[in-house]
Amino acid sequence: MPWQNLAMLLALTGGIASGKSTIAARLAERGAVVIDADALVRELQQPGQPVLAAIAAEFGDHLLLPDGALDRAALGAVIFADDDARHRLNAIVHPAVGEESARRFRAAFAADADAVVVYDVPLLVEARPDDPWDLVVVAHAPAETRIRRLVELRGMDEADARARVASQASDERRLAIADVVIETEGELAATLEQVDRLWERLVQHRVGGRS
Repeated sequence: MPWQNLAMLLALTGGIASGKSTIAARLAERGAVVIDADALVRELQQPGQPVLAAIAAEFGDHLLLPDGALDRAALGAVIFADDDARHRLNAIVHPAVGEESARRFRAAFAADADAVVVYDVPLLVEARPDDPWDLVVVAHAPAETRIRRLVELRGMDEADARARVASQASDERRLAIADVVIETEGELAATLEQVDRLWERLVQHRVGGRS
């Protein structure tokens, strides 16, 4: 997508265990404002929030812990085993996250008219591929690499790891909407070098826009 002005809104996406968080952290170090979609989801699912009430109404109060908080493990067991349940959950969560993220984008640009805002969003392809992003950045590592990371680094059972990867959009769908691909299969230093090159592009764009 073409860059419209000095302020830029980037979507950063990638499959589970693709290294997306590493990229987001590096961009934040370089000066970007990073807004984490998963963090927004957790906030919107806190006790007292309408989203949590809607989830309980749709899936049952048994997904609530004694203190009223969401039992995320129990919900995950439901939605990763049932495509229909996952779609029903997304229908509750995605609109609320879209509204809240848009509010935070506006606040970031109001605070700094030249801001580079990065929306760290795992489900970009599934939920928001057509939003007016200035740039779509995809963290990419092959599925088998990501499955190995889930098993070795997160202690996940291999069958569960494969189910998690399979439940998300395919690599082909993510790559099809990418403006920039950060390859994350190799060493950390190689990933960070690619991120730094991207940041330099963004800086050059801003400098050029002022001239």
